[in-house]
Amino acid sequence: MVSRRQFCIGGAVAFGAPLSACSTGEMLTLDSRSARPELATRTLATPDYRAVYGEYPGEPFAIEPFDYRQVDARYLRQTVEWRGPEGPGTIIVDPANKHLYFTESAGRATRYGVGVGREGFSWSGHAQINMKRSWPDWIPPHEMVLRSPEIMAQLEKTPRGLGVPGGPRSPLGARAMYLFGDGRDLGYRIHGTTEPETVGTNVSSGCIRMINQDIVHLYTRAAIGTRVTVLA
Repeated sequence: MVSRRQFCIGGAVAFGAPLSACSTGEMLTLDSRSARPELATRTLATPDYRAVYGEYPGEPFAIEPFDYRQVDARYLRQTVEWRGPEGPGTIIVDPANKHLYFTESAGRATRYGVGVGREGFSWSGHAQINMKRSWPDWIPPHEMVLRSPEIMAQLEKTPRGLGVPGGPRSPLGARAMYLFGDGRDLGYRIHGTTEPETVGTNVSSGCIRMINQDIVHLYTRAAIGTRVTVLA
């Protein structure tokens, strides 16, 4: 259940100055009881980051190698000790610490670094993944076009309207998972990014952005119907 504050879609656009896409002027909040301290304090395993963030084969568009040294090591993928109450197969986003957890088993989770909403675009609540897309088109909401009409020159026709076709230019990156709640699309996505170096910062308009290699990894594991909690 969510209550209202503001309601946004995040995604930086790789057109000169980065922009973020928002839907309406609402914001979502959750009861403050959902605010929790750091949920994992002990790392259980780290992968070979040179391989994890290297070239990703088998894609219709290139997923460029990412120099993982650009971000703080705490925002790189790792297996951690899980201290929260959620069961396996749940996503928990901790905006304060810029982390997303995918719970695996009792006491164990994969933790990813994320970029979250900047000032005025933060939100919290419960949601569910009801749709997933590989290399999704990005269609800027009407409200964003009104705020930044200069982006119109960068848009082109897609099957869903004027936007940026799925591919290396799309601010949604290699994958997107669409969050629903209260029987409707909340307008928020967990998605890749054209700016992986911004992971670990307050940068989006409410979406949860991930390094492309990380969103692909999560996408293969989080099924339709996965429950998502964004902490206050």
